[in-house]
Amino acid sequence: MPTAIECRDLRKTYDDKVEAVRGLNLEIQAGECFGLLGPNGAGKTTTIEILEGLLAPTSGMVSILGHRWDENEREMREWLGISLQETRLSEKLSVRETIDLFASFYREPRSTDEVLEELQLTEKADSWVGKLSGGQRQRLAVATALVCNPKILFLDEPTTGLDPQSRRQLWDIIRVFQRNGGTVLLTTHYMDEAERLCDRLAIIDHGQVIAQGSPPDLITRLGGHHVVEFLVDGNSGGAQDVWRTLPSVESVREDDGLIALNVKQPHLTIPALLEAIERQGGKLQHLTTRQASLEDVFVRLTGRHLRED
Repeated sequence: MPTAIECRDLRKTYDDKVEAVRGLNLEIQAGECFGLLGPNGAGKTTTIEILEGLLAPTSGMVSILGHRWDENEREMREWLGISLQETRLSEKLSVRETIDLFASFYREPRSTDEVLEELQLTEKADSWVGKLSGGQRQRLAVATALVCNPKILFLDEPTTGLDPQSRRQLWDIIRVFQRNGGTVLLTTHYMDEAERLCDRLAIIDHGQVIAQGSPPDLITRLGGHHVVEFLVDGNSGGAQDVWRTLPSVESVREDDGLIALNVKQPHLTIPALLEAIERQGGKLQHLTTRQASLEDVFVRLTGRHLRED
């Protein structure tokens, strides 16, 4: 597959000497949905703004479909559709007028009616933007990014604050764009969204990529196969050395008193866990098992949940 987005040794240092991006490398193939995940302050926004040509890097190389921003900026802007987390649109324009306005910025835009139908906004075409629901506003924001007929779609937390039905409607829109050959760069605070939509993703922290791969690959390599979560009466984590010695345990973490074991074979771990709790005179209050998730990978790598400040 040809490369849609590439950056090498990307760095950005602000005037106050803060290093927001520190030698970041990415290579995103045409036609894939690529996720960029990281805790707040990790450098995601700075990285995306550099890739979009909105911010100049301190050093490093950025290539969009084989072209660089300092060589072919006007044509490159025609290739990109950008939907921000909060797109401020005029509330006194209708939905159709808003899409028409954005279409006028480009030389070969798509038909407004086609975009309205694709985004399920035809019935709201003559409604004022100020009268739309949250899900409809967000679909309109994506419509303004799609009307330019882009080759690459940048989506910055597109489903934040949406109800489950609206989220899934946007997921379907993203999948259709990708099936038609488009490339998607997605940031999200929802791990289930990243697992469902992304072919590959990169986790960044402190301005650097700390893990990269497909969601299943990252879960297998870094999260273990299964998670055993339990709560023991009176346990504050002092017995973590005991949990680490249990059969098949790969890693241990504590989250507000709840102990999580990443394990390969829970049928070996659980009997030994129950015996260890009994030997210590503890009382088991809670026990669950589940498949390891991308959230487990993220917490293991960064020490934080994705939505933590």
